[in-house]
Amino acid sequence: MTTEDNKSIVQRALVELIETGGTDTLAPLLSDDFVHHRPDSTSSTKGEWLAAVKAALTPLAGMRVEVHHLLADGDHVVMHSRRQLPDAGPEIAVVDIWRIDEGLIAEGWELIEPVAQAAANLVWWEPAGR
Repeated sequence: MTTEDNKSIVQRALVELIETGGTDTLAPLLSDDFVHHRPDSTSSTKGEWLAAVKAALTPLAGMRVEVHHLLADGDHVVMHSRRQLPDAGPEIAVVDIWRIDEGLIAEGWELIEPVAQAAANLVWWEPAGR
């Protein structure tokens, strides 16, 4: 598979998830041994992650997603997006990293930051009390 093929797989997964509002069309795009990694070092299996996504879809129905960057290098695809949560919810910045194996999404990492908290997170290295 080419880098462009890998980008296409990720784009198709996102479009199908947003357009259908369900995980039925997403599931076949994930390998059976898919693993999703969170920043807190926890991981979930394909079934666990799909269940979590499905549970989030109802409260997130109507979420707007604006993809700013979709970059690929070999078997990895990185997507940077801003998402406006429904009902005047917060805007979040999201970076997803996907690893593609044999035409399926095999692994994913996700970083989410509320845009309103971005400035506070830029000073994490400063000593406390400043």
